[in-house]
Amino acid sequence: MKDSIPPGGFDKGGRHGSAQAVRDLEARGAEVVMITGDAGTVAASVARELGIARYHAGVRPEEKAGAVKEPKDEGRRVAMVGDGVNDAPAPARADVGIAIGAGTDVAVASAGVILAGDDPRAVSSVMELARATYRKMKQNLWWAAGYNLISVPLAAGVPAPWGFVLPMSVGAILRSASTVVVAANAQPLRRLRLS
Repeated sequence: MKDSIPPGGFDKGGRHGSAQAVRDLEARGAEVVMITGDAGTVAASVARELGIARYHAGVRPEEKAGAVKEPKDEGRRVAMVGDGVNDAPAPARADVGIAIGAGTDVAVASAGVILAGDDPRAVSSVMELARATYRKMKQNLWWAAGYNLISVPLAAGVPAPWGFVLPMSVGAILRSASTVVVAANAQPLRRLRLS
């Protein structure tokens, strides 16, 4: 399933890095859709310049949320990038709302992710970090489930009829070891090199 990422307000005439941001997102399998209140001729020119195949022009603020809802109804995951008051309802409707940090307070308040700067290429880094974090969460969940499947019966004394009793001190150490392993497994995220 492709992600649909409409970059509302990404570029109104050449914000540095927008074309590269579009290429990076498409390389990650995302479909980029531009939603703008600008006239059709302006939107077509910007879309052509950025290499965006699909765009919606002349969209009023209240219609932007509907444009985000459409791909969601098709079962797609949608991230909405916005930087202005006109974009505020749409990020709130998306699966992930991303606000350009240099945008308006309303856009920032309606988003779940806020970029520190105004470089749209950071959206690709957000996706990369989110995917890496999700992988670590799954690894830690499987580790904890497997560990507890073995350690809880041991601590509860299930093997006691066969002469094996786990000393409480060993149980406490093993319990702490689980936390250490989960924390250590998450550490590589700190060294993740974002493009």
